[in-house]
Amino acid sequence: SNQIKKKQQEVVGFLEANKIDFQQMDIAGDEDNRKWMRENVPGEKKPQNGIPLPPQIFNEERYCGDFESFFSAKEENIIYSFLGLAPPPGTKVCTAV
Repeated sequence: SNQIKKKQQEVVGFLEANKIDFQQMDIAGDEDNRKWMRENVPGEKKPQNGIPLPPQIFNEERYCGDFESFFSAKEENIIYSFLGLAPPPGTKVCTAV
């Protein structure tokens, strides 16, 4: 769907703009990738029909979240911890006291 494509482009655009290394997995044309994604999205994160829609974001085997979680992390400026990455040098890190 068009909405899914827009979300995917937003995630990819953000990762490219911030020079975050990533690999895009095609689940439309690759049954193994689709099966892997479905098996690795945690149960509590799966929709009621059991089939998570892309984009789903992983760091290697670690599930990070779906588009809504990605968007929230970006808005809250916690995208690096969401992705399980160390912030780049010079990034301001806010710590709660």
